[in-house]
Amino acid sequence: MTDTTGAELTRPASVAAMLVERVEKSGTQEAYRYLEGDRWVSLTWRETKDRAYVLAAGLLALGVEPEDRVAITSGTRMEWILADLGVMCAGAATTTVYPTTQGADVAYILSDSGSRVIFAENPDQARKVLDHRADLADVIAIVLIEGELDDELVITWAELERRGREFLAEHPSAIDDTIAGIKPEHLATLIYTSGTTGRPKGVRLIQDCWTYEGVSIEAYDLIGPDDLQYLWLPLSHVFGKALITIQLQIGFATAVEGAIDKIVDNLSVVKPTMMAGAPRIFEKVRARVMMGASHGLRGKIFNWAFAVGHKTIPIRLEGREPTGLLALQYKIADKLVFSKLKARMGGRIRFFVSGSAALSREVQEWFFAAGLLILEGYGLTETSAASFVNHRRAPRLGTVGPPVPGTEVKIAEDGEILIKGPGVMSGYHNQPEATAEVLSEDGWFATGDLGELDDHGYLRITDRKKDLIKTSGGKYVAPQKVEGILVAACPYISQIVVHGDGRKYISALITLDPDAISTWAKENDLEFTDLASLVEQPAVRQLIDGYVTEANAKLERWETIKRFAILPGELSVESGEVTPSLKIRRKAVERKYSVLLDGLYDRD
Repeated sequence: MTDTTGAELTRPASVAAMLVERVEKSGTQEAYRYLEGDRWVSLTWRETKDRAYVLAAGLLALGVEPEDRVAITSGTRMEWILADLGVMCAGAATTTVYPTTQGADVAYILSDSGSRVIFAENPDQARKVLDHRADLADVIAIVLIEGELDDELVITWAELERRGREFLAEHPSAIDDTIAGIKPEHLATLIYTSGTTGRPKGVRLIQDCWTYEGVSIEAYDLIGPDDLQYLWLPLSHVFGKALITIQLQIGFATAVEGAIDKIVDNLSVVKPTMMAGAPRIFEKVRARVMMGASHGLRGKIFNWAFAVGHKTIPIRLEGREPTGLLALQYKIADKLVFSKLKARMGGRIRFFVSGSAALSREVQEWFFAAGLLILEGYGLTETSAASFVNHRRAPRLGTVGPPVPGTEVKIAEDGEILIKGPGVMSGYHNQPEATAEVLSEDGWFATGDLGELDDHGYLRITDRKKDLIKTSGGKYVAPQKVEGILVAACPYISQIVVHGDGRKYISALITLDPDAISTWAKENDLEFTDLASLVEQPAVRQLIDGYVTEANAKLERWETIKRFAILPGELSVESGEVTPSLKIRRKAVERKYSVLLDGLYDRD
């Protein structure tokens, strides 16, 4: 068992208290940067607190009481953060709802949580609530972040602020008094797990979960107050929520913009020093760069540079720099190739953080070869996100690092990872039986993930316990390993779902990156009308088959992909095949394509 609890980590009583302390320390410094039209504008910490106080007062004026639930259904934007801080300063608890959630599920979450007020991004989000108003007796108001809607339950953001200012004029100490009454054990957030199977469960995270998260990452000495974060992650996900809470404790600035398709363009403008993301983002960047430098002299220079970069990896992982001829070669490689890649990302990136799913070692090494460090971390909604993260000064690629200060870990006899610490949830909302299944009486949380600790105490994730495949021949296969190797090998693959539980061999469903495969098709004079028609062409099948063969060479015999099918389009959140945090819902995909999967075995 690894125990890093050490000395008690002193922390504020609540998230709102963290905000107050941050303003006292650095009130005039930049806290946030966000887009107004095409222009980036800033908020200082004091301005942020003032706006949060007004929103909190507006909530109190509506009748919100301590630990009442206030839902936010919106994409990542500045108003999400302000609304959340307003909820925290009102002593209430935020219920997070993804904007992609269907109306029936929105109603379930709001009903199960007992949410009383909802911040809705626009009229479309508000209508999801109004369509189920008969089942939502607890709802007293819907606050529209943008747009207007004529309904007695609906008020605008501006109207909430107006009521808040009036409330503060009559009760000037109301918010400070409310914050003083918030206790560490009070509910702070209800995050409904997006769930790769079944209905979502509401994870109860108390104030102490978040304040601990802030001080533990600060003690880890990973991020400093002078850093600038680029934040695009969905704030309804625990990863995004954790980052804005960590920011309160450390005091760095954050540029907020939720558009995934604008990430690379915005990085060159914002010039951040750090960014967190899901593995899919890094995989796509790598694939696009490789596609753009795959031919002629440019391709030869590119391949030479990365070959040199890979030679330096063992040296740099030991904290040393290459010497002699290798140092000269790396300097040339950086000038010709790597510097341009770094410039596309703003030129100031100190590190990326990858979480929410497994990142393949091949992708991590590719970035590191170019001088871009991706620190893989690990945690779950039930552990307030970051329970493990790699050391910036001593990264071990292929692991998620050691536990953060204050968190304990042990590996069960069957290989399951068990976690204990202040970041662990108090339980599932309204589900004591489900809570008892994963949370022991002495505080150990069963993650459902399999892993092992190396000699340095760094954790290596094997796979999800429930995802582990057992073939009819009795061989166990970790699908994430197989999928990671193939995605890293092929720049045209977007997603892959490995299948084979109870089957004779492993098969796979594959989706292709529309831009990458279309570019390849045009370069090879293939005629097509859309992606669906393109993936049916024998030349495309032959192309992907070559990469599958290449990946299979790196796998054990029983892990190799014997047959595969290429789907006509990418798996999506809208179709229910992917969670909002970009995790594939394996069971949903296997159900949807069961006939196709059966066909991959019928020929035997």
